[in-house]
This record gives sequence, structure tokens and C-alpha cells, in this order.
Amino acid sequence: MIPMLKNHLLLMVLVSFVWGGLTGCTSITGNSSSSQNSQKTSENNLKITTEIKIAGSSSTYSLLKSVIKSYADKHPEIKITLLPASNSESAIAAVKDGILQVAAVSKQLTAKDIPNTLEYREFAKDALLVATHPTVKGVVNLTTDNLKAIYSGKAKNWQEFGGPDAKIVVLDRPEDESAKKLLRKYYLGKDLPNGKDTVILNQEPDLITALQSTPYSIGAFALSQAISNNLQVNRLSLDGVEPSQNNIASGKYQMVRHIGVVTQKSLSPSVQKFLDFAVSDSMRSELTKMGLVLPEGKK
Repeated sequence: MIPMLKNHLLLMVLVSFVWGGLTGCTSITGNSSSSQNSQKTSENNLKITTEIKIAGSSSTYSLLKSVIKSYADKHPEIKITLLPASNSESAIAAVKDGILQVAAVSKQLTAKDIPNTLEYREFAKDALLVATHPTVKGVVNLTTDNLKAIYSGKAKNWQEFGGPDAKIVVLDRPEDESAKKLLRKYYLGKDLPNGKDTVILNQEPDLITALQSTPYSIGAFALSQAISNNLQVNRLSLDGVEPSQNNIASGKYQMVRHIGVVTQKSLSPSVQKFLDFAVSDSMRSELTKMGLVLPEGKK
């Protein structure tokens, strides 16, 4: 492993607590009262009547946490549990078996992709951003050929692209993750080998943490994470196209994730109300501020 990364990656266990909602089990209900009288009132009048369990792709959790918090504040009688992140397929299987009520996925699905008892709903589009650590000065755009050279390890120094005289540190995701699949689909190609010094990180929060703390690094993650958390990274244009909301909506920037959920076709009233709230006007404004683009018709 690259020496400069050793200390940074050792710290990830601690940093992961900051991202607890992304990878840990989080139960969210409405605001609790501080006084004894208010607590008694809450116990008597605001009893939890329903629990909604959600799990899925970690790249969806930023959106989900925002929706869940807003909904829980308005509906304290509903307990919403965000379970540890898993892959989409496992979460979908858990919905089919009745273990979960909602599976969060980061790819577009069709009816043939899921059992006929389940239904897919798309909530938003989120760009997959390619970004660098702030130490990579002078690099604002990379071409497809540039990305191939970097991710294959053929290009080793940022000077080759107008940047500083420093070794390129590539942070990447596993081949079965949506981020790597999108990179291959639009820029890298299916057969490009990974560079021998590439650092593979299993969870998106881990990659974000490593990118922020590793000088001269490059990696790909959700644009919504960069915007909603005000991350201090260099957001790159690719082939001259900026990863902006306008370019996502128009289709000019094509490397996007389709954030959606899978549920049973027959929904309980509590799950239906939660899903309706997720696409309501009040949530539309909040999600747009995060850098997400809602599909047509979700107005």
C-alpha cells in the first residue's frame, strides 16, 4: 500500500462514526421533549405505532437520511430504521422476504430486474463526480484518454496534465459497485486493467474520507455528497462537461446514478405515506439543494 495512505486509512474506523448514518444502524423518530411533563405527554400521546426498515446501497444514504429526518419530525409515531448499508441485490431480496419495507438502490431497474411482487420507484439522479484533493492545482478537466491513463497506472505524475510535480494516488471502488461500473461504461471501458498501486475502498464514505486526507489523490463519488457536506475537493469536468445539475438534467453529463427504492407492490399505509412525502414539493426543494435532479413528473 502507498506509504502516505497508511495513517489515513488507519483513521477511517474513527472517521466512520461521523458517517454513522451511512454505514450503521440508525433509528429515527420525531423530536423528543426535555422536561418530565413533556416526556410523559410523549409517552402517552406519541406512541410509536409502526416501524419502517430501510437498507441498501451506501450511495443512497445521504438522500435517505434527509428524507427520513424531515418525515420523522412530522410523524413521531413512525419509527424509521436505516440499517447498515449493503448491496442492492441483498436489500431487494430482504424486501421480497418481508424483512425490509424499503430497499434503496443506486441503479435504474426495470420490471424484469426484480420479482413480479415488487415495484421500483425512481426518486432522483445524482452525478458521479470525479474529484481530486485540493493539492492537485491546475487540473480542472480530464479527457477520456486522461482518465484511462490515470486509472490504468500508465500516467503516474500530475505534471502530465498540467498539475504539480507529484505522484498520482488513485482511489477506486470494487468492480461490482455502481461507481466503478459507471466509470467503465462512460470512460474507462470494460477491459482496462487497474493500476498496480490503485487503492480499492469498499464503501463510498471511506473513499471520500481518503480523498480528503490524501494529497494528490483522485476518486469518484456522489456529487450530492460534495455539495451537501461542502467537501473541500476539486470537482473536475470530464471531456469539457461540468458535473452540474443543468448538465445532468439535459443529459449532457451522462455519468449519473439513478437513486430509487424497491418495495412490495402492495404497500401498507405508513410506507405509502413515507414514499409520497419523499417526492413532495417540500422535499423537492431540499433534495435540489443537495445537488440532486428529480426525474420528470416528480414535481
